Amino acid sequence: MIPKALQAWRPEPGFPFKCGLEIHTQLKTKHKLFSLSKNCAESAPNKNASFFDVGLPGTFPKLNPEALLLALKAATVMKSRVNPVLSFDRKHYFYLDQPLGYQLTQHYRPLAKGGYLKLNRSFDDVTEDKSIGIEQIQLEQDTAKLNYDAYEKSVAIDFNRANVPLIELVTKPDFDHLLQVRAFIKKYIGIMTHLGVCSGDMENGAMRCDVNVSVVGGNRVEIKNLGSTSEITAAVVHEYARQVTHLKSSLDPIDQETRAWNGKETVRTRSKEDAVDYRYFPDIELPLVNLEPTITEDIAFMLPDLPEQVIKSLMLAPFSLEKKHARFLVEEPSLLAYYKELHRLLVSENKACLAKTVNNWFFHKLLGTFKKFDQVVDPSILSAAKFASLIEMVQRKEVSLTSAKLILNALVQSPETTKDLGIAEIIEHYDLGAPADLDEGEFAAAVKDICLDVITAHPGVAETVRKGKHNSIKYLIGQAMRETQGKVDSKSFEAEFKKILLNDV
Repeated sequence: MIPKALQAWRPEPGFPFKCGLEIHTQLKTKHKLFSLSKNCAESAPNKNASFFDVGLPGTFPKLNPEALLLALKAATVMKSRVNPVLSFDRKHYFYLDQPLGYQLTQHYRPLAKGGYLKLNRSFDDVTEDKSIGIEQIQLEQDTAKLNYDAYEKSVAIDFNRANVPLIELVTKPDFDHLLQVRAFIKKYIGIMTHLGVCSGDMENGAMRCDVNVSVVGGNRVEIKNLGSTSEITAAVVHEYARQVTHLKSSLDPIDQETRAWNGKETVRTRSKEDAVDYRYFPDIELPLVNLEPTITEDIAFMLPDLPEQVIKSLMLAPFSLEKKHARFLVEEPSLLAYYKELHRLLVSENKACLAKTVNNWFFHKLLGTFKKFDQVVDPSILSAAKFASLIEMVQRKEVSLTSAKLILNALVQSPETTKDLGIAEIIEHYDLGAPADLDEGEFAAAVKDICLDVITAHPGVAETVRKGKHNSIKYLIGQAMRETQGKVDSKSFEAEFKKILLNDV
C-alpha cells in the first residue's frame, strides 16, 4: 500500500529529480567475513569478537567462502558481470569503529559490475516499467557499532558487528521519481530475503542505505546511514525540496556535500573540501580469488524462482490467488509452505473443495482468528493436516460453520488445551457436532419447527421481513442459531425462513 503523500509527490516543473542508491547488505552467514567468529546480531555486546575482529597485531584474515557464495548469488540475480579475478583492498581511515585503521573492501577488482533490476508496474507500485542500472557490487567487512551515552558522556564499542560480511550495491542515478526509489528498495529487500542472502531487517541494521540526490543535473548530495524505507523517502523528499528552494533563490550551485537525516531535515556533516583520501591499496595478506568461468551460470542454475515469479504462479491455477494474497505469502515463507500443504491436502489430492474455498478459509478464517486474538500465526498450534480435517468436516456437514469458527477460536486462544487433540475430539469435548441421529427428512422438519418457534417469539421482526426489509432475517437466523448452539448451519435456517416468510421455495 503506497502512502497517499508519496502517491501525490511529483518533481517540480523545470527541476528534474535524479537519485542513486548505495545499499549496504549484511550477509546471512554462520561466521564473519575474515574470521571464525559467529555472525549473530542478537548476542550480548562483544560476545562474538575474535582477536582479528578487534585488530590485535599478529592476526590474519581468511576469506569465508559462504560469504562469497551469497555475494555471488546477489550479483547473479542482479544480472551483473562477475569479475573472474577478485581482490581485497585496504580503505584507510581512523575512527573508533575500525580498530585496524583500515577497512577491507574491494576498490580495484570488485565482485561485479553492471546489471540491473527491473521495476514492473504490475507488481512494484510504480506507474511505468523501469530498469534501474547497477554500477557495481563489492564485498567488504562491516564496522563495529558505537553506542553513545549522552548522560555518561562516553562511547561504548560493540565489536559483534565488526567484520560481519556485507555487500555494497551501488546503483546508477536512474531514479527520476520517489516511487521508484521506494519500489526498488522493497523489491531488493524481498529478493535478498527470499534467496537467504540477508535477513532484510533494516530496523536492526541488516540493511542500511545511502542516497545521492541532485536536481537539474547539478552537484549530488549524499545522505548517509538511512535505516528504513520511511526514513529514506522522508529524507529524499526534504533534500529535493531544499535543493529546489536554493536554486530558485540563488544563482550559486548546490554544494557537493554529505548530509545526515535527523528525523526532520537533512543537516551537513561534511563538504567536498573535507572529503577523506582513503589511500586505497591492495591487501597484502589476502590472495587473489580466481573464479571459474562458469560460476554465474552454475549459481543461476541453483537459484529458486524469484518472488515475482512465485507471485505470478500463485495467481494462476491451481491456486488462483489475488495478487495481494500471493504477495503476502511470498513475504512470509513459513505461511507459504503451510498454504501449499493445505492446498495439496484439500485440492490436489482428494478434490474435497475448490481453491476458492481453501483461500477463503486460510486468509479470512485462519489468519483472521490469529489476528483477532493478536497472535502471530503459529503452524505448531494448528497443523495444515488438522486444519484440512476441520474444513472437510464442514464440507461433509458433520460440523456447522459456526461451530468450526468456535473450534478455531479454541485452538488459537487455548493451544495448551487443544494442541494434542484431534478435531473430532475437540468437537466432542465442546459438544459442537451437527445432529447425527436424524435423516434428511427429520432434519428438515426439525429446522422448520425451530424457525416457526422463532417467528412466534418475534412476530414484529417476521412482519418486517414480509414487508420487504430482508436484512432483518439475519436477526431471526441468529436466534435460531442460538437455539441450536450453532450446531446447525446458518444457511439451512436462512433457506427455511425465506420459504416461510417470502414464499421462496
